[in-house]
Amino acid sequence: MVAGLIVILMLVLLLPFTVTRIERNLEIFLFFMGCAAAYISGVLQPELIMQALHDPLHITIAVVAAGIVFRWVRVPFEKAILYGSRLIPFRLYLACIIMILGLVSSIITAIIAALVLVAIASVLQMDRRSEIRFVILACYAIGMGAVLTPIGEPLSTIATNKLNEDFYYLMNLLGTDIIAGVFVFGLLALFIIRPRLTVRKSSGQAVESYWSIFVRGMKVYVFVLALTLLGAGFEPLIRLYLLDLHPLTLYWINMISAVLDNATLAAAEISPSMDEATIQAILLGLLISGGMLIPGNIPNIIAAGKLNIRSGEWARVGVPLGFLAMVVYFVILLARQ
Repeated sequence: MVAGLIVILMLVLLLPFTVTRIERNLEIFLFFMGCAAAYISGVLQPELIMQALHDPLHITIAVVAAGIVFRWVRVPFEKAILYGSRLIPFRLYLACIIMILGLVSSIITAIIAALVLVAIASVLQMDRRSEIRFVILACYAIGMGAVLTPIGEPLSTIATNKLNEDFYYLMNLLGTDIIAGVFVFGLLALFIIRPRLTVRKSSGQAVESYWSIFVRGMKVYVFVLALTLLGAGFEPLIRLYLLDLHPLTLYWINMISAVLDNATLAAAEISPSMDEATIQAILLGLLISGGMLIPGNIPNIIAAGKLNIRSGEWARVGVPLGFLAMVVYFVILLARQ
């Protein structure tokens, strides 16, 4: 059993990063891997199936509803963004946008926050270098802020459900660290972004259809369902190899989140048997390193895809920022031991 689960884990870790077709159809791939892992572990029972069908409902409804609302208000929203950019010093304006998106992402979901980010970046007339830095800082803030509620992103949905905790559990556990991080990433815009304004005739972003919004919601549903199965299937590996590791060791191990969506690793690692210090270290490691490279989390994937940001362009900014943040949070966690 263990050998089969290790094979599945290696496939999950490597194939999405190396096979383009799998990367583009990650939800389906993870669904089959989740079914296989649950079957090998002997946990593919009616109770798990019902849980897997129920877990994604809240985040899916939030994604579809927020997508429809954003479609309705898109035009006045873009006008408001341009108007605000003329009222406030530009770099301060970018910092405020990063902070706001990071803080509201747990309510509107990380996916919608990323779509709003794309719309803002498309409307604001920045040079390429400044746009990339702005987007990466915002994706770090969104990826971290979205974890504060179970509807914010798949990672928070999976973690809350696996731990059988209430709506405010992650906010109570990580709130101070996450909110401080969101503000720091926003303030960094004042120092590392030096925008040169350019002229663009339009944002270049087509209005999203209702069908596209619905399809995205269904993809999120399958994604979270697959991660529920995957997490349940990997429980034996967690009990054998992870529960006894020091929390700070797990923190650095989770830098692998830079090359794989962090919700997948959360599904594999988190267990109700862990204490809060371990859960905190795991989640912070996943959230921070998830911003380093494009595959690390959903906001990265959405923003890079819609704005045509290449992997090398992202890594040149994302990796140094992420490593610096990992060191800072490591010192904070170490001081709490």
